[in-house]
Amino acid sequence: MTLPLSAVPETVPEFEPDAPEVLELPGEGPDPVAEAGEATKPQVARWFAVQVASSCEKKVKATLEQRAVTLGVSNRILEIEIPQTPGVKLKKDGSRQSIEEKVFPGYVLVRMVLDEDTMMAVRSTPNVINFVGQEERRATGKARGHIRPRPLSRQEVDRIFKRAAEKKPVLKVDLTEGDQILVTAGPFKDFQGEVIEVSGERSKLKALLSIFGRETPVELEFSQISKQS
Repeated sequence: MTLPLSAVPETVPEFEPDAPEVLELPGEGPDPVAEAGEATKPQVARWFAVQVASSCEKKVKATLEQRAVTLGVSNRILEIEIPQTPGVKLKKDGSRQSIEEKVFPGYVLVRMVLDEDTMMAVRSTPNVINFVGQEERRATGKARGHIRPRPLSRQEVDRIFKRAAEKKPVLKVDLTEGDQILVTAGPFKDFQGEVIEVSGERSKLKALLSIFGRETPVELEFSQISKQS
C-alpha cells in the first residue's frame, strides 16, 4: 500500500537523546547500519563508548587514529577521547608526580558516523573488546549474541566531560594495608608504623604507631609519610 505524501516526514531530526536509534518494522530485527538505499539521509556523528583491554586506552586511541586514516574513514571517525582528571602521586621517597586519572578505566569514547566501515574499523582494532550497547540474543543456543552499539545521549556526554573538567586533583599513594611507613611531618614525625587503612579519596590513611609502648591508631595525611621498603 502506498502512503500519501503527507504521511512522510520531510526531515530527519539530527539528535534526539531519548528517541529510538532505529525504527523497527514488523518482522524485522534492529539494524544499526544504514542500508545502501538510505545513503541520502543525513549522516549524524554520535558519541559511542568502546570497551578496551585493561591499561590499553592510549594504545587503542593512537592505533585507531592511524587506522581511520589508512582505511579511509577519518571523515567519519571524528574524535577519540579518554576522559581524564588531574592527580598527584606520592612516590616512595616523598616526592610528588603529576598524573592523569582516567574517569572510566577500560573505555574510550569515539565520536563517529556509525556505518559498516566505521564499525569494522573500531571492532578490528587491536585491544578493542567491543562497543557498549545492547546484546541481541540468539534465537537458539547459548552463545552470546551480537552487540548493537548504543549511542550516548547528550546528557551522558555532557556529564562525562563535565566530571573530567571540574574534578579537583586527587593525591594518590602507592600504599596498601600492612605496609611499613615513616612519619616525616607533623606531631608524630620520625615515628614508624604499619598501615591499617587507606582512604584515597580523602588523601589520608590510618597507621598503628608505637606511642608510649602501646600500638595506637593515628590518622595521617599522605603528605606526612613515606613508604618504607
